[in-house]
Amino acid sequence: MTATNDKDVLVQVRDLTVDYYTRLGRLSAVDGVSFDILKGEILGLVGESGCGKSTMGKALMRMIAPPGEISAGQIIFDGEDIMAYDDNQMRDFRGRRTGMIFQDPMTSLNPVQRVDQHIVEAIQVHEPKTPVQAALARARTLIETLGIRTNRLRDYPHQLSGGMRQRVMAGLGIVLNAALVVADEATTSLDVIVEAKLLDEFIRLRDEFDLTILLITHNIALVAQMADRVAVMYAGQIAEIGDVVEIFDNPLHPYTEGLLKSVPNIKLDEREELYKMGGEPPNLTHPPTGCRFHPRCPKAMPICRRQEPTLLPVTADPSRLVHCWLYQQPVDSGEAGDA
Repeated sequence: MTATNDKDVLVQVRDLTVDYYTRLGRLSAVDGVSFDILKGEILGLVGESGCGKSTMGKALMRMIAPPGEISAGQIIFDGEDIMAYDDNQMRDFRGRRTGMIFQDPMTSLNPVQRVDQHIVEAIQVHEPKTPVQAALARARTLIETLGIRTNRLRDYPHQLSGGMRQRVMAGLGIVLNAALVVADEATTSLDVIVEAKLLDEFIRLRDEFDLTILLITHNIALVAQMADRVAVMYAGQIAEIGDVVEIFDNPLHPYTEGLLKSVPNIKLDEREELYKMGGEPPNLTHPPTGCRFHPRCPKAMPICRRQEPTLLPVTADPSRLVHCWLYQQPVDSGEAGDA
C-alpha cells in the first residue's frame, strides 16, 4: 500500500493477522490487513456482520483473548510498535492513549459499581495524583455533556436505560482525552436525539483536542455524516479505502458498490425491489481461493478465482486504495485486468 506522510499518521497497521482456533480449524478473522489512521480524522470501518470489524478494533487495543491471537503483523502507534509492549505498558496504553467504546455496555460495565465509581476509577488508575473530589467533578461535567443528569452518577448499570449505559461507556472512552478512541457500534442502542448529541460531542472533541476516532459501524448513513475517510472490510480483508465522499459517489470495488446499493432508500418507487447482494459471506475457516469476493461478484474474471489481488492505489489520489483485479494487471498471464 502507498504510505502517507508519517507526520500525519497516528496509527500504522501493517500485515495484521488475527486468528481464532476453533474445532473446525483456524479462522483468520483479520487476514494480512494494512492501513493508516491519520491524526485528527474520523475513519469509518464498515462491512457485513462477521467481516472482522470488531476484531480489528480489539486488535488495535491488543484485547484479543484466547482462543484468538494476533499471529502476525505490526501496530505502530505514534511511531512505537505496541506489539513489543509488556503487560504494564499496555495497561497504561489503554485508557491514557487509547479508549474503546464497546457495543454491549451491559456486559462491559461492572454491575456492582456505581457510575461515579467507574469514572473515578478510570481517572485515578491513570492519574493517581488526582484527588477524588477533582475526579468526581470531571465525572459530573462529563455526564452532563453526554446528556445525563448528575444525580444518576449514584446509580448502578442495571438502573440505567440502554441508551444511558451506552453514553456512560462513551464517557469512559473519552474521559482521559486519549489520542485515539475506537468506537465499536457506539450508537447502536441510542435513539436519534441522543445519538445526535453523542456524535456532536465526538466532533467537538476531535476539533478541540485533535482526537482521532475509528468508527466501527454497520450504519452507512452514520459514516456518510461523520467520517473523513472510510475503509470497507470483507471476509477479514480491506476491500477499499479512501475519502468518504469519493467512495460514496464512485465506489470502485464491486463489494462496496453492492453494499451501498443495499442501503434502503426512502425514495424507492413502490414498484422497485430493494437491492439484495447475491450469495453469502464465505466460511473463513475455508475461504475461497483468489479474491474472496469472487463467488458473489458480478464482475468476476478467471484471474479472480486463481490469484488474490493486492490493495493498491488506483486513482490520482494515492490514498484511494482498492483490492480488486479490475484495476490491476495480473502478473501470471497476459490477461488484462483493467475494467
